[in-house]
Amino acid sequence: MNEQVIKLSDNAANRIKQIMSKAENSAIGVRVGVKSGGCAGMSYVMEYAKEIKPNEEVIEDKGVKVLIDPKAIIYLLGTEMDYKEEQFSSQFIFKNPNETERCGCGESFKT
Repeated sequence: MNEQVIKLSDNAANRIKQIMSKAENSAIGVRVGVKSGGCAGMSYVMEYAKEIKPNEEVIEDKGVKVLIDPKAIIYLLGTEMDYKEEQFSSQFIFKNPNETERCGCGESFKT
């Protein structure tokens, strides 16, 4: 079996479970992709997934389903997805070994 494209921390899995419990019944999981933009060139995008698209990577881990956009797989290989709650903000964090540069706000990256 191939190594998973991304791994989920317990915090990330628990947060996705919370998000999914509030989602419409048609959502089957969370889709992670990347888009151009942000100060370092690429940023992560997340959305509800209603169906599995062709060539998507499906990761079932810790009781949640994460779908990876095929265009994002090469950028996300080996990434750990974590979730951090702080006093004023809470966010998913992608610990990506492929990053060569990350902007100060943590919103975008470059491989």
